[in-house]
Amino acid sequence: MSSTLSIEYGWFFSAVYSVISAGAFCFDVLTFPIYLILQNPIRRLQLSKSQRADIIDRKHDYITLKTTKKPSKAHDEIDENNIETMAELSDYITKKQREKRCLGTRQILGEEDEQQSNGRVFKKFNLGEYTWLTFTDVDRLATQFGRGLRQFVVKPKQPIAILAETRAKWMVAAQAAFKHSIPLVTIYVTLGDEAIAHAINETEVEVIITSFALLPKFKNILNMTPNVKTLIYMEDQLEKLENASGYKEDVTIVAFDDVIQDATDVEELRPGPEDTAIIMYTSGSTGIPKGVKLLHKNMVASVKAFMDCTPMYENEIVLGYLPLAHVFELIVEVGMMFLGMKIGYSSALTMIDTASKIKRGTKGDATELKPTFMCSVPLILDRISKAIREKVNNSNPVKKMLFDFGYNYKSRWLRWGFQTPLVDLVVFRATKNILGGDLHLMAVGGAPLTGETHELIRVCLGVDALQGYGLTETCACAANQDAYDMEYERVGPPMTMALVRIANWEEGNYFVTDKPNPRGEIIIGGDMVSPGYFKNEEKTKEEFFEHDGIWWFRTGDIGEVHKDGSIKIIDRKKDIVKLQAGEYVSLGKIEALLVTNRLIDNICVYADSTKSYCVALIVANQENLIKLASERLNKSGSFEELCDDPEVIKALLKAITEHGTKVKLQRFEIPEKIKLVKDVWVPETGLVTATFKLKRKEIQKYYADVLQELYR
Repeated sequence: MSSTLSIEYGWFFSAVYSVISAGAFCFDVLTFPIYLILQNPIRRLQLSKSQRADIIDRKHDYITLKTTKKPSKAHDEIDENNIETMAELSDYITKKQREKRCLGTRQILGEEDEQQSNGRVFKKFNLGEYTWLTFTDVDRLATQFGRGLRQFVVKPKQPIAILAETRAKWMVAAQAAFKHSIPLVTIYVTLGDEAIAHAINETEVEVIITSFALLPKFKNILNMTPNVKTLIYMEDQLEKLENASGYKEDVTIVAFDDVIQDATDVEELRPGPEDTAIIMYTSGSTGIPKGVKLLHKNMVASVKAFMDCTPMYENEIVLGYLPLAHVFELIVEVGMMFLGMKIGYSSALTMIDTASKIKRGTKGDATELKPTFMCSVPLILDRISKAIREKVNNSNPVKKMLFDFGYNYKSRWLRWGFQTPLVDLVVFRATKNILGGDLHLMAVGGAPLTGETHELIRVCLGVDALQGYGLTETCACAANQDAYDMEYERVGPPMTMALVRIANWEEGNYFVTDKPNPRGEIIIGGDMVSPGYFKNEEKTKEEFFEHDGIWWFRTGDIGEVHKDGSIKIIDRKKDIVKLQAGEYVSLGKIEALLVTNRLIDNICVYADSTKSYCVALIVANQENLIKLASERLNKSGSFEELCDDPEVIKALLKAITEHGTKVKLQRFEIPEKIKLVKDVWVPETGLVTATFKLKRKEIQKYYADVLQELYR
């Protein structure tokens, strides 16, 4: 229905809105006592205002925070049983959970051609049910696979590498390595060939575990990695490896299941807490990937901290899809296994009913699995948020009015500690069903989450999205919100195993004496902090240090401490540029606020310190850019053509300026010039990390000529 019709009948919609509001008021009056008794919002409000962390050390140049939260029963259980390594943790999990379902894999029944409305044909999966391994099955397979690895002359303490998508066999391989004191070198599948080869050569691995789909990458990579002798691949459900031609001749290629089948008894050499469990190669936002050493004690400490974050129960179902090569997903999944939860694996290609590989009429993984818990990153949630808002904006005025009423109504009652089951059923049932309908809890990490997106996820999906903060160097453990925190744009207090220090950063004008809240660089200390970088002593000395018997890591992030001890990430040292007139601009802050505009899918802000303004590279939302050109400029054309059209660029810049003012950016923080780029920034391009953080240096290098042109 057109906007003209909306205006013409505005009086009608206004009257209907008033009737709905009046009806809701009467309903509230009648049901308030019932909800007050059943939901006990007073307790929730009290808990939301509780003190979450205390300052335990105060100096002129830093303060140190410690959580007020007590260890959970699961945490105490690990301590009482003297569990100090991932191998001991794995054994205990199996003994405790036995025949319960553990890891689930969706059956792929076939692949079929499906013609689209535009005549194009795409390959789509015909999917079946989930098949499950029990905890005993996982332990048995890990034990056998570990023995099989030893037969390939893998000695204890000798690293092996894994480069594979998230799946059950990834976790089995990790457990196998832990059991035999084999350090596991984890590499993101989205890294370029040279970066992958760097990680393999630096760690001198001879055995690599990969997937059938990624085997072709090694036709090139093996020519750059002379030490590799064996390539083990996880089998595909549909295809078989017919021949191994094109691969380096002296490399043995063997199937994952064959390693298990051919294994013989080998004595296990159990690891100690100080032994290396993982060398995790980050796809960091700067430079070549660094190998972060994580000891068994680091990982056990982090698992305990995650289980302390919020109450979880045995009947929870976990949707696993983030890279297990990212310590955030790995640690959370191990913690969920300890609590007896089952984990069903998925991917972005099959997660929801409308995913790109889902055959029309077939359920997506979330609909089939009906998860209650999952991990996510802000970029995925931003996309969900934009998709919901776009669908609402394109709906007829009645539906839009109903959505807006329901959104405002629920948002208000949530702030008062109440749930709104009737509004959830009438207004938000469809949005909640996007991820299966039963999801109630989500751990969010990897980057800052905007308040706008955070609120929408809570309101529309009915999910407690708990934002956390951590780094690979701290085993993903630092700070985390609890389920009673009603605030947005903060990451909660320190986790139970972490100490958080806020230190002065004079160059950026951040001090612990700032009012009303102390501000400064975040420094993390505790048992979960990595001992340092693999074969990089110089970088280790630069970013890690010992003080008062505690090992600390300088994050480079700037935090602000709220009255209750919760932390808000407000800046990053490497993202701050001083402009010609002396103003400091935080590139990351500007990007986080501007990317909430529906016209922008991604943005990289750049500032030259010799200039008085900043500029931006923008990946526009294709559908909305075409709509902008049509409705405001009466222009048509392909997305690529519109990206080069000066009038379209001018209109988008105007929209960005208006949005920047709306989100309270200063005038000097709003980009004065922009360039619309035609390529989507995905990890495969090397311009963003596996968790979709900008690789700022790589982007600036790739678009060097464009940035130079913007400043002319």
